[in-house]
Formats: sequence, C-alpha cells, structure tokens
Amino acid sequence: MMSSSFVERPRYTCALGGAMATVTALPGAIPLLHTPGGCAGNITWTQNGACGLQAGGYCGGLTVPSSNVEQKDVVFGGVDRLKEQIGNTLDVMEGELYFVLTGCVTEVIGDDVRGVVGEFQGKGVSLIFAETGGFKGNSYYGYDQVLQSLFKNFVQQGVKKIKGRVNVWGIAPYLDVFWRGNLEGLRLVLEKVGLEVNTFFTAADSLEGIRQAASAELNIVVSDIYGVNAAAVFEEVHGTPYLTTSLPVGPAATDHFLRQVEAALSLNHSQVEEIIARENHVYYQYLEPLVDSYNDFDLQRYSIVVGDGNYAPSITKYLADDLGWLPELVVITDQLEDELKERLASRFRGLESGLQPAVVYETDTSEIISHFNRHWPRNKSQKYYNSFSPAFVVGSSLDRELALALGAAHLSVSFPVANRAVLDRGYTGYRGGLHLAEDLLSAAVANR
Repeated sequence: MMSSSFVERPRYTCALGGAMATVTALPGAIPLLHTPGGCAGNITWTQNGACGLQAGGYCGGLTVPSSNVEQKDVVFGGVDRLKEQIGNTLDVMEGELYFVLTGCVTEVIGDDVRGVVGEFQGKGVSLIFAETGGFKGNSYYGYDQVLQSLFKNFVQQGVKKIKGRVNVWGIAPYLDVFWRGNLEGLRLVLEKVGLEVNTFFTAADSLEGIRQAASAELNIVVSDIYGVNAAAVFEEVHGTPYLTTSLPVGPAATDHFLRQVEAALSLNHSQVEEIIARENHVYYQYLEPLVDSYNDFDLQRYSIVVGDGNYAPSITKYLADDLGWLPELVVITDQLEDELKERLASRFRGLESGLQPAVVYETDTSEIISHFNRHWPRNKSQKYYNSFSPAFVVGSSLDRELALALGAAHLSVSFPVANRAVLDRGYTGYRGGLHLAEDLLSAAVANR
C-alpha cells in the first residue's frame, strides 16, 4: 500500500492553486500573489495546464502579479515588498477588484497582510485578500476561502431581497474542467423556470452582480462538499438560506434538481412540471435517432467511474438512470472526513435503475486497479469466467492507463484533463446530458 504521508498522483494542487484559479475566473478581478517566485509557474502547468489546456487568461497563469519574496524578505518581513507590488500592480494592471492571496512562506513568517490591505482600502482601492497558504488544504479549500472572503468583504450588506433571484456555486473554476459550460447549463435550466441567476464566473456575470449577490433569496450549492462552508458564511453575514444538491447531469438528475428548487422557493408546481415535461420531450427527440445504433451495435457498457465528489455521484447516476449502462465501481478521489463520505455515499442509494455500484474512497491513482480486482476477480481459469467486457472508464486523463489495462474505452471528464481541449463544453442540465451521451458513445465507437 502507498504511504499515508503523501498522495500518489493527486487530482488537485494546494490551497493557493485553487484560490488563484478562482480569482482568475472572477470577471474583472486581478489575483496578486504574496509568495515566492515559483508558485505561479508551478501552479499554472500542474493545475491549469491539466484543465483542458486552459492555462492562460488575463492576469492569470504565468502573467499573474506576484511579490516574489526572496530570502531577505523572509528574514526581515515581506510587508514592504507586498506594498510595493500592490502599487506596481495598480499602475500596470487594469482591473475592477484586486485580490491578494498568501502562500506558505509569507504565512509562516507572519506578514501583516490584513494591515497592508487595509491601508490601500483606506485610499479607495477595491482590494481584498484571503489567507491561502498551501499547507492549509488542497485546491478546493482555496476555492472556498476566496468565496468566503468575497462574501465577507465585497458583497454589499443590507440589500433588499428580490424574489426569484438566486446565486449558484459549488463548481470550482478550472478544477471542474467544464466549469464554464456547466455553470451556463445551470443558468439555462433555472432561467426556464423564471429565475434570475447569478453564477459569478461566466461571461454573463459581472462584479457588480456579485456585489449585489445578497439580494438573492436563495443560494444553490451544486455540491455536497465544495462551497458549502462558504454558503454557511453567506447565511451568517447576509441572512440568505442555501440549498445543497448534487451536480445535475442529464434528465433524471435535472428533473430532481428543478423540483428541489421549486420546493425551496415555493414556485408554481404545475409550471415547473410543464417545463420538465417539455425538456424531457426535447431531450429524447434528440436521443431517439441513436437508439437503433445503440441497440444494434450493443453500446451498453460495464463502467468504472473515477472522479471527485461532484462528478463521481453525478456521472454514475447519469450512466445508470439515463444511459442504461452498468456502473460497477465508483472511486471518489477526494480526501474526506467520515461525515462527508457518508453524505456522498447517500447519493448512490436509491438509484432509479436499482443498481448499487461498489463505492470506494482512494487518493492514490495506482491503487484503483487493486480496488477493481477485489470487486471483480479475473480468474480466467474458471469454467464460467465472467469477463468485464465491453467496458468503459469515465475518469480523468490519469485513468487512461486503467482503461488500457482493462481493454476498456475511456473518456476524461474529471480533473485532470490533459488530453482534451475544453472551451464551453458542459454536462449539466438536459442539454449537458446530450453532450455527455455524444462524447461517451463517440469514444465507444472511435475504433470501429
């Protein structure tokens, strides 16, 4: 077994990595790192480079401003260097919000970042910060910390609630490789039931919209684990309740998602059901032309799903309840406390298909094949050997080796994805379910 002191081929970076990606994705925001010089470059290629090739962006990736603290700053303190860098960034970089993010070194030496940020705020600069030392957690922790800082220090307090307005988060930019398309897919389905939607990170969002986020009557967190702590902070500061739900992929999950939102907001039941019926009709109209090929080519597959706490349950539900595949093993790759493991495990109980895949939690990539071998022993000497075929692995680009070992087709969906270029592709909602069916079936027949 692998040593518990490290994670072999992890599927995230440090807290700073997640924070930097999150700020980069905010409209008009400029991340400013208070770190040594190597942090931004290392994060760019190990994290964003594995995000469907989305390694750049304005003031993101290799162009992010940084204090680049050196040995003398560690000895005597890096406050003056940070002040200098903030001033230089304000002179050179055009932004609406400047966001200081701390790294391991500057947190260990105890630089008074709060005091420095306060000085500039006193001069009218739109500047906030988050403590995101890499040792505090992984990328998803950094995502949550940026949201918490926004909600405490940037979102306006005391604004009037507006009926029908909601905020949506739980999809970490870049760590969810399809974050743009997924957020836009959620906006689309929520707008169909008459809601005004603020998703924070898409081209349709703005910093002013984020500043007015407290006017929403409900926060919707499409995750059981990412952004939930931030939602609790938002409720404490702004009095807005929140709904947590799984990432809705395909018709079955999206039907359930809309009914949850309907109940939380007391929407018109008959109107919501009418929209659900219409969207299902459209979905199956698109899918119908493939049915004969699906049956004649025998495109049903045994499947293994490997992914984070958002994708593993959502993809599994889609495969079992919408596509008619047979998910046998689900591997969740996050480091989680027992309470969160149980929360995710509940998502696999009661699938409409009646299937019950084996669910394991594993952070070490090379151990996944061992979990599969225990679940599906491959003793070919048996008289009636049950081959795991035809098979499919839905995971990340790290799981291509697993697919090759099993003779299975493979599609990279969860982070990291280094073998696909991703622009606005998304898998949420009804249209996202069609995209996923298209990608899965295309991969299944790619070698015909």
